[in-house]
Amino acid sequence: MSSGSDTRELDSLIKELLVLAKGPLAKARVLPRQVYLSEEFLAREEERIFHQEWLCAGREDDIPEVGDFITYQIGRQPIIVVRLSNQSIHAMANVCRHRMMRLVEGRGNAKRFACPYHGWTYRIDGQLISAPHMECTAGFDKKQVTLPTIRCESWGGWIYVTLNSKSESVADRLHALEPVVAKYRMERYVGIFSEDREWNTNWKLLCENFMEGYHLPVAHRSTVGNNFPVQDTIFDSRGAFDGFTYQCFTKPNDLLIGVAHPRNRKLRGDWRRRSVMPTVFPSHMYVLAPDHLWYLSVQPKGPSEVSIRYGVALAPEVFKHHPDVKSFIDEIQELLGRVQEEDRILVEAILKGAQAPLARRGPLSWLEREIHEFIQYLARQLV
Repeated sequence: MSSGSDTRELDSLIKELLVLAKGPLAKARVLPRQVYLSEEFLAREEERIFHQEWLCAGREDDIPEVGDFITYQIGRQPIIVVRLSNQSIHAMANVCRHRMMRLVEGRGNAKRFACPYHGWTYRIDGQLISAPHMECTAGFDKKQVTLPTIRCESWGGWIYVTLNSKSESVADRLHALEPVVAKYRMERYVGIFSEDREWNTNWKLLCENFMEGYHLPVAHRSTVGNNFPVQDTIFDSRGAFDGFTYQCFTKPNDLLIGVAHPRNRKLRGDWRRRSVMPTVFPSHMYVLAPDHLWYLSVQPKGPSEVSIRYGVALAPEVFKHHPDVKSFIDEIQELLGRVQEEDRILVEAILKGAQAPLARRGPLSWLEREIHEFIQYLARQLV
């Protein structure tokens, strides 16, 4: 139970969050450092954000065949996401209905899910089909036992899950983003890898880092920084949106990645060199370029630790027609791996800075507009 002083601190942080959210961008400031450090603030976030919102578990092409599955976790709730025989995608609790053992780890393909504890076995849709030595248990009927279903929707090739049975659909939430990303046809992109990582930082620091290009020429000068002229950053003239934010960059040159393949005849003009960087609140972020995309889906494991699902996909024409696609995949993984490592060093160092007693926060740049919109989102959800 929180002490009175903890409750007062949380109330104070929430009030300051409201003040920051209501102010204009020209007067916007960074969040108070305790927002990144407070256990009580994180508990509020878990209750009102991560247990309520749509979270990205991966991409549809992570599970292309019947029985293909990935595992995911929302807070303390483990989940299985699986491709069913009718080609639909189904999500359910990854906890046995007997003694609450986790059924499966990682990803793979299964004809059924068997509990490693006592062998209770389920169809891939969650229906119990075998429960050894239960014949003497009065009233037991395996036909009445299923793994609880979890809401699951696909949009643009992404798989989203939520514990909230009343949340609006993903399509409704992101309808204003649809015309921005539709021209890329990202649902056709082909995944080349996906993996899970853990970094020692606060989840909001990682999200905020992704949302702004202000740091690119400095922090990423040895990788991608020179290819994103931040002064030409494009924001949506329609203003802020409830469920997402985004910005666009147009590459000034033809580096290794980020430009349309010659066989791409859908993108025209500047769009052949333009990348869109959406953040779907609370924590699904991706760079959508004409030839590839890479993404992060993050969740807190504590105030100073974050769980990350990280993946990369290629536009289908690149995958099919690149003269040496294997070498290209190796190069893009190596480049983006270095970018990721640069970001890890940054966001872990920022948390250490926030922990310093004399840390003082400053104003936001116009290039950090999305951070201000993120603050507004947090205020809507947490108050």
